[in-house]
Amino acid sequence: QVKLVESGGGSVEPGGSLRLSCTANGYNFSGVRVGWFRQPPRKENERVAGIDSDGEISYTASLKGRVTISKDAAEKILYLQIHNLQPEDTAMYYCTADAEWDPSIGLYVFKYWGQGTLVIVSS
Repeated sequence: QVKLVESGGGSVEPGGSLRLSCTANGYNFSGVRVGWFRQPPRKENERVAGIDSDGEISYTASLKGRVTISKDAAEKILYLQIHNLQPEDTAMYYCTADAEWDPSIGLYVFKYWGQGTLVIVSS
């Protein structure tokens, strides 16, 4: 069973940066769609960034320029770098992997999700 584990969350002051990491037991992120989502308090889950199976990277428009998604050279670690953190970035951040297109809803549905790492931005 694939288990994704996120790390790197914590409390930071506005303007700070964090790098979140995601690893998986015996699982390689090569050739599969991967991504990061976040869920702010009392709000719905939202997509942050993704890398498709061909390596194409995309970001949600509201965060573009402040976040960078990447993988290590061995494609065993997925990263999310977030710069200039603001209080509205406070959320649980989730790593996801291996998505399939669901035509009934018109979205990619990820098969694997981590437990999340909490990011709190506060002065």
